[in-house]
Order: sequence, then C-alpha cells, then structure tokens
Amino acid sequence: MAIFALYSIKGGVGKTATAVNLAYLSALDGGKTLLMDLDPQGSASFYFRIKAEKKFNKKALLKGKKKIDPNIKGTDFLNLDLLPSDLSFRNLDIALDDMKHSKRKLKEILYPFAKEYKHLFIDCPPNITLVSENIFNASDYIIVPLIPTTLSMRTYEELLGFFDKKDLKKKRILAFFSMVDMRKKLHKETMEHVSASSMKFLNTYIPYRSEIEKMGLHREPVMITHPTSETAESYTHLWNEIKGNI
Repeated sequence: MAIFALYSIKGGVGKTATAVNLAYLSALDGGKTLLMDLDPQGSASFYFRIKAEKKFNKKALLKGKKKIDPNIKGTDFLNLDLLPSDLSFRNLDIALDDMKHSKRKLKEILYPFAKEYKHLFIDCPPNITLVSENIFNASDYIIVPLIPTTLSMRTYEELLGFFDKKDLKKKRILAFFSMVDMRKKLHKETMEHVSASSMKFLNTYIPYRSEIEKMGLHREPVMITHPTSETAESYTHLWNEIKGNI
C-alpha cells in the first residue's frame, strides 16, 4: 500500500480538491483506495456527502483498525472508500502527546490497512504539529500544493527546514503549483524561477478555474462534473506524473 499525504502549512491552496480528485483517479485505475479525512474542517467528507457517526471521534481513531473499520464508508464511486473527519480531530495533537511513541502512532494505526487498499490518501490539517509529524512518518509521499507566490514559497522552505531538522527524507516531498493564473506576472515569474533553480517540483500544475470552486456545489470530483475541462485534464496529468515518481 502506498500512502500519500496531501499537505500544506497554510489553507486555501487547493489541498482538499487535489486529495478528492487524486483519490478518485486512483480508484478509477482499479486500485482499491481509501481517502482519510484528518482535517477537522471535514471538507473532503463534505465533498463526498458523508458524515462521521456520532461515536466516531479522535479516541476511536487512535484505538486503531477495529474501531476505524466500522466507520469507513463507501462513496458513490467504485473502489473508493472514505474515513470521514470529526471536529474532535482538532485536538488530536493533545491526545497523541499523551501516548508512547506519539510521533509514530499513525503509522502503527495505518499498517493493518495495507492488505485491503492499494492506495491511501490523507487530507491533512494545515500547520506543522505533532499530527503533521505523525503523517510525515506514516506516509510514503507528501504531496504539497503551492500557489506560485512569495509567501507560499516561504512555507515550502519552512517545510524543507522542518524535514532537515527532524532528519526526514525530503525526496518524498512532491511539490507542485496549484491555483495558477498565468495572467498574473508574479505567478509566471515564480514558476520560471523554480524551473531555473535546483528545486524539485512536479511539471504538472493545476490552473485556477471555477470548476474547482464549484466542487463545493456539485460535491463530486471534477472528472465527473467537467470531464473534458482543462482542470480535469490537469488532475489526470498530475496523477500520472505522481505514479511515475513512485
């Protein structure tokens, strides 16, 4: 099982939209796929019209597979399951901090799912926290969407610095540009700078288009609502490029 974390230090960069669309494309390939919504905002769960059961919370999550299994829900799409978010996940750091081996607890929790799923995607909460460190230790690849702006690039540098500090392998980070508006000079210049530098970014970028914003209305992947759009094509290229890197 390959585990992909969709991660960003800051919100509003298209992280959840990417998680939803990549998980759908993974399932479309025929591999059984699980999307785990660890963001307490629960946007990925909202997109798939799924709510967590009342008894499912951070404590149930941390108890592992036996408590998690009954709360995994099938989506409307073949091979794609979802573990919905719960608002209590906002305090997941506190719960983890009270445990032994707290930085690797999530890896322990996810290990038993390897027999059931080919791919597991995690829609991560923003910021760098104990939850984030758990996710980094548990994941095979960290997929990082970045808007091509100065501030967004600073968050990328912060992430690289954190990986250096914790002696984590940076080659697992797959960064790409998201919400790109080529009419903006700053977007073009930032992308050109990265292209000319030694920074390793994926070649595919996701354009800033209304189809992504409308996912909140349609509550479906872009490939379903706008299958012939540039956005759908971009997500497909992104998934194919990611597969080529694993």
